[in-house]
Amino acid sequence: MMRVRERFCAVDDVCQPFAPVWHTYCRSHGTKRRNRSHTLALSEMRTILLLFHTAHSRHFKAFYTEHVCVQLSTEFPPLVSYTRFVELFPLALVPRLCYLDTCLGPCTGGSCVDSTKLAVGHNRRISQHRGFRGWAKRGKTSAGWFFGFKLHLVCNDRGALRTFRLTPGNVDDRTPVPQLAQPVFGTLCGDKGYRSQALVTWVAHTCGVEFITPPRKNMQPHDLSPIDNARLRQRVMVESIIDQLKNISQIEHTRHRSPVHFLVNLVGGLIAYCHRPQKPSLQ
Repeated sequence: MMRVRERFCAVDDVCQPFAPVWHTYCRSHGTKRRNRSHTLALSEMRTILLLFHTAHSRHFKAFYTEHVCVQLSTEFPPLVSYTRFVELFPLALVPRLCYLDTCLGPCTGGSCVDSTKLAVGHNRRISQHRGFRGWAKRGKTSAGWFFGFKLHLVCNDRGALRTFRLTPGNVDDRTPVPQLAQPVFGTLCGDKGYRSQALVTWVAHTCGVEFITPPRKNMQPHDLSPIDNARLRQRVMVESIIDQLKNISQIEHTRHRSPVHFLVNLVGGLIAYCHRPQKPSLQ
């Protein structure tokens, strides 16, 4: 129980000063005119979502109805039904994005970049998938075709997330690199899919970052220095991070009701990983 209260205090410390500023901004721009109070506070809802992404549970409905409503009813007295809780999902998107920005780690001079697919539907049901029409696209990886998005991650040598980008599934991995390299200094390592001499030159002159990628099989042999080879071997860490995000934080599944629910689940998984005490790191 103490663990739940500690996480609630950490989330509530960010929600208290953020909520008035966000409501004022919405009223001034005409996007929200009324501010009705809810039975379940925003900080309580965000804490429950954070607990789900760290509980090794694959279905949020089972986690909420069988664990939260039964074992955590004393910690969250004003619990609402599962249907009502799902309806409140959009209220947690913007606060969670702001909270995620405070959880990102610093740049240590050695960073790695990689991307992973986030499928939101089966390939045979693309024409019937109306929730993500105009958002998700069909892409291809080494494992085959998929329908959804791509998550691009940059992490440091301590396993902490530095920045990220979300693109449709048909976007090339090299497209968001100029934005990903801006908050980074030192070196940035990628796999063969990021190989582009024009991109390496642009990142070096614009961002002052050394972009290191191994040569492809159809290219002439290119001798890399021992230091660069050692840095490229550090990319195993970012693959371990992606594995934890998918298998523990559950950032990929095909049961989303809308793009907003997809974003809330994705941001929650990234926040849960940032709160993880033990992360993949290099000796």
